[in-house]
Amino acid sequence: MSRFNYDFHVHSCLSPCGDADMTPNNIAGMAFLNGVRMMALTDHNTSRNCPAFFSAAKRYGVVPIAGMELTTAEDIHVVCLFETLDEALAFNDEVDSRRIRIKNREKIFGEQLILDDEDNIVGREEDLLINATTISLDEAPQLVRAFNGICYPAHIDRSANGAIETLGDFPHYVGFRLAELHDRENKDEYVSKYELQNIRLLFSSDAHYLHQLREGGENDSMEINDEPFSPELVRRQLFDDLRAC
Repeated sequence: MSRFNYDFHVHSCLSPCGDADMTPNNIAGMAFLNGVRMMALTDHNTSRNCPAFFSAAKRYGVVPIAGMELTTAEDIHVVCLFETLDEALAFNDEVDSRRIRIKNREKIFGEQLILDDEDNIVGREEDLLINATTISLDEAPQLVRAFNGICYPAHIDRSANGAIETLGDFPHYVGFRLAELHDRENKDEYVSKYELQNIRLLFSSDAHYLHQLREGGENDSMEINDEPFSPELVRRQLFDDLRAC
């Protein structure tokens, strides 16, 4: 068993609000320097920079997780994580078919850059990624499970695109067993006020800039059986643990 510091909510320069320095290699390198051993790349409504991130993470010895921050039809953000890169990319194709197409205005929203594993620009997403899709909050868990993934409401303690702020309460009716808090000091208040005693809370950075990436610490870590070590084993053990909630 080993302790893995984690951050399951990070944006690259493919997210229009992500800084240009948030390249796959920079993110993986900063994770290594910060002592974060397991990190998910979760761009808005896309996973297209995950292949480059997987290559970069391998060089730095960081266990990569392919993900996405889905924007539901209600404009609620949901973290989606996948056990394999192929499953994440297949889910990406499904979300692509459910996006509402609005041309990105780079001077307002920022560039949306697709990079290779050397951080070279190989493409740009022309349509805005941060707007809502046609996937409802109710539909999201079942759809993500169809691609062998796990999803949960993002930053429920924030007003912008948070499930509680949008709905007025935590969506227990959907059946989520996990949720993300951005600020650890909000835990006791939210657990009590919104009856989250049976919800497993995860804490991640939602980083859009390199300086926002979290440093590894006991509070944001979990024990994982990683022998004999491989990134695939760590991811499988992680998903088994999260699915058991």
